[in-house]
Amino acid sequence: MDKIIIVAGANGNLGKRICKSLIEKGAVVKALVRKNSDSKKIAELELLGLQVFPVDYSDAATLSSILKDAHCVVSALTGLRDVVINTQTQLLDAAVSVGVKRFIPSDYSLDFTNFNDGENRNLDLRREFHKYLDAQPIAPTSIFNGAFMDMLTNDFPMIAFEKKKITYWGDARNELGFTTMDDTANFTSYVALDDCTPRYLRIAGHNINPKELKKVMGVISGSQFELMRMGAPKRLARLIKIVRFLAPQKNKLYPAWQGMQYMHNMIDQRASLKSLDNDRYPQIKWTKVNELLDTYYKSLNK
Repeated sequence: MDKIIIVAGANGNLGKRICKSLIEKGAVVKALVRKNSDSKKIAELELLGLQVFPVDYSDAATLSSILKDAHCVVSALTGLRDVVINTQTQLLDAAVSVGVKRFIPSDYSLDFTNFNDGENRNLDLRREFHKYLDAQPIAPTSIFNGAFMDMLTNDFPMIAFEKKKITYWGDARNELGFTTMDDTANFTSYVALDDCTPRYLRIAGHNINPKELKKVMGVISGSQFELMRMGAPKRLARLIKIVRFLAPQKNKLYPAWQGMQYMHNMIDQRASLKSLDNDRYPQIKWTKVNELLDTYYKSLNK
């Protein structure tokens, strides 16, 4: 395989996984990292077989020369406006200038296309970038994967392991979509190597509701877990406003209220993934929530 794939944000948690998956598929991968990146992280990427390029995204000429002859540019950049809008625009412009045909923006989230501005700051930025992206002479594909399943082990406030509670908002029968970072990276690598993909692709390694999650944790732990309803979606919306007012943390990527906004969006029916593209690449074996949690729970009790 002689396809050259560019991965921006290659030393990030998801970016590194995408690079590794691409290398395993025989792609030539050029990994973009910022010039001030840790030399140890750069060395780790090189050991994977990547060509690593520390770049200044504002240096259009140098960036364009690196992107020349690439089949696809994959963005795994994370941040606020300075990254999602400004840096991604610089990356996109460079790709267009040398005739790259395909671009995968750094979306990797729930499907925000049906939401309105003001409902989620981080997703608002991605939607704003889409307006510019869709006007360019390049074929974009956004990948929507729900929430990262890995976050159920610590960052996603649903499972209280010690208190043996499953917390939820709204209806305990509403399904939420989760995909592991490894599966998301694997799917992304297939998309990057594909010759033609649609504007949007939607995946979910496992759709599960709080009631089912309660059963899963009962089997895994051998103990009884209880459901704990936190309130209606409207109550969560009010709480978000209060927390954002008291602790705005405007320059923080994931302040407490941002996570709450994401949860509020996930339980909204507009985010439900009724049609999935999981079967597009049948080689992928999707990780289920019970598999991930079983491995995690065993690690806690070693």
